[in-house]
Amino acid sequence: MHELAPYAVSSANTRGRRYVEQTPSYRSEFQRDRDRIVHSTAFRRLEYKTQVFVNHEGDLFRTRLTHTLEVAQIARGIARVLGLNEDLAEAISLAHDLGHTPFGHAGQDALNACMSNHGGFEHNLQSLRIVDRLEERYAAFDGLNLCFETREGIIKHCSAEHAAMLGELGERFVDKTQASLEAQICNFADEIAYNNHDVDDGLRSGLISLEELQEVGLFAHHVAAVRSAYPDIGGRRLIHETIRRMINVLVCDMIEKTASNITLHDPKTLVEARLGLPLVGFSDELREAQRELKRFLRNHLYQHFEVLRMTSKARRIVSDLFGAFISAPRMLPPQFQDEGNQPRRVADYIAGMTDRYAMKEHRRLFAVGEI
Repeated sequence: MHELAPYAVSSANTRGRRYVEQTPSYRSEFQRDRDRIVHSTAFRRLEYKTQVFVNHEGDLFRTRLTHTLEVAQIARGIARVLGLNEDLAEAISLAHDLGHTPFGHAGQDALNACMSNHGGFEHNLQSLRIVDRLEERYAAFDGLNLCFETREGIIKHCSAEHAAMLGELGERFVDKTQASLEAQICNFADEIAYNNHDVDDGLRSGLISLEELQEVGLFAHHVAAVRSAYPDIGGRRLIHETIRRMINVLVCDMIEKTASNITLHDPKTLVEARLGLPLVGFSDELREAQRELKRFLRNHLYQHFEVLRMTSKARRIVSDLFGAFISAPRMLPPQFQDEGNQPRRVADYIAGMTDRYAMKEHRRLFAVGEI
């Protein structure tokens, strides 16, 4: 590992694990966290969970797994340049979407509505629930027994009500301090990855066009630069060259702005780096460019009628499944039957489904002639 800055998280200053374990022999504590996440059942399921396009709509679109790997690659590179803990940044990135439902945000919104009288549903909290309780791999404890900083970094957003229930993990939402710089990096790496790769998938699907994207300053600037450098370029090469340049300029801007913020505030320790305003971020110019890109994607891709048709179907599938299992819990697999907190266990079961498994379960329960 490269030399860490004094305000980075390390194996020496970690707040540790809930269950004490022997120190790993040839790995850091956060390499162990990363490895446990990669070997988890929830991580494997990400291969068949929606990013924007449902899994069966095409083999070349991003899934939650490919998105997760792209986030980890971006976060790790940024952390290394800034002298931060790249293993922690990678571990948080790999775990950040473990709790996502099938069918992406449409599935989450539907499950949250179903759980409105039972504490709600939020995928970041579900990711934490998975690594703390639901994974069943080790004899000595439930979950993966990850380090505090990895678990804390998974929680990107949290209401005051949920923060109070999280104990020390929710303290920063109450006292208005920050997560580690590594966790902050993961949040921005997530944004960089999904914005730019949703552009790629949107173009591949034909739901948005190069002509429409000329409305977006960041895209227009870089596609013009590519065409100027390579006048005969077209097709997928033009798109890939443009998107990789967009990612590069955002990553470089983030590194430079964050380094400037660190120099200005001059934190000497991990505790000092958590105080005050977040230190990780974009310059004003690139922050506005990102916002413009997000607005475009919302209006032209996420609200496209073909995407809305699929998300409407997804919400109906999730809602139907929840209603069926709540009304007849004995239809659930035995490990998900829990009279003490049946709605939460139904949510666990549905959230753990892949897209295709959810559709298969729905057909089993509701399609005439299915067995």
